[in-house]
Amino acid sequence: MTCYDRRDLGLLLLRLGTGGVLAAHGAQKLLGWFGGGGIEGTGKFMESVGYRPGKASATAAGLAEAGGGLLLAMGLATPAAGAAAAGAMAGAAAVHAPNGFFAQTGGYEYAASLGLTSAGLAVTGPGRLSLDHALGHAVNRGWMVPAAFAAAAAATAVVVGARVKRLREEKEGHQEALFEE
Repeated sequence: MTCYDRRDLGLLLLRLGTGGVLAAHGAQKLLGWFGGGGIEGTGKFMESVGYRPGKASATAAGLAEAGGGLLLAMGLATPAAGAAAAGAMAGAAAVHAPNGFFAQTGGYEYAASLGLTSAGLAVTGPGRLSLDHALGHAVNRGWMVPAAFAAAAAATAVVVGARVKRLREEKEGHQEALFEE
């Protein structure tokens, strides 16, 4: 019989908590569950904050959150799951960054916390109470961590960069009044 230690139990709790929250957020985007807008409503929101096309952006964010969250919770393909979730949270943090750090003022605190926890789990690994461990770490090899982060970072940089460029171009086209009347 295998004896699990505090590290395994701690990783299980982190995976279940973080993965569960991410999966719920993804379900809001994809399915409209838990008071979410579904693809239609989330797509409109994504358009309003500069992620276009909105429906495709909503689908990508929803899949990264729901898929990454479920995989993290199960401890399966942990490097890919954590990197995908961290990338999605980087995109969310970009939307909230103008509001400062704290969530109380609409800041990026919450997205940063979920993203950093997801990234930490991807790097640390899922522990022995996981499907990765049960399957002999077939989809949790050491080389997969940098590969997953490189792919997620590249995709996130392209998507967030396009959003920033789009917002800058829209702002440049709008002239504000020089003097108050």
